Amino acid sequence: MIITETKNIIFELRTKKGLTQDELAEQIFVTRQAVSRWENGETVPNTETLKLLSKLFDVSINTLLGSPRKLICQCCGMPLDDSTISKETDGTFNEEYCKWCYADGKYTYTSLETLIDFCVENMSNEKFPAEQVRAYLEEQLPKLNYWRQSK
Repeated sequence: MIITETKNIIFELRTKKGLTQDELAEQIFVTRQAVSRWENGETVPNTETLKLLSKLFDVSINTLLGSPRKLICQCCGMPLDDSTISKETDGTFNEEYCKWCYADGKYTYTSLETLIDFCVENMSNEKFPAEQVRAYLEEQLPKLNYWRQSK
């Protein structure tokens, strides 16, 4: 996988949205020069500005930074991308969970057994039989943050 640089990502998102550097700067409360420096690769937006850009462009901060981290849901273990990452009630991305395990500010699963039963039902097939799926999930899921914190 090729990791795209933040400067290219911001430029592409801005032009795709049809915004000038001035218009983008105005919407996220920075100067046009700041936007120009990001797009030239001289600097990277600070954390608060990344949050504003994330919300404006409806992409995760991980995406804005060129996807340096491989994100997985800390409840079910599913790989995450911008289409599967959960959102908080204010619309900001929650890069810890998928939209099926965490939605509208609430966790879907309170029981590891319930999640495993659901996953076994939906993941098993002739190449990955139910007992093998169950054994794998029982081994891996307790290692994820959500289940470690709930102990």
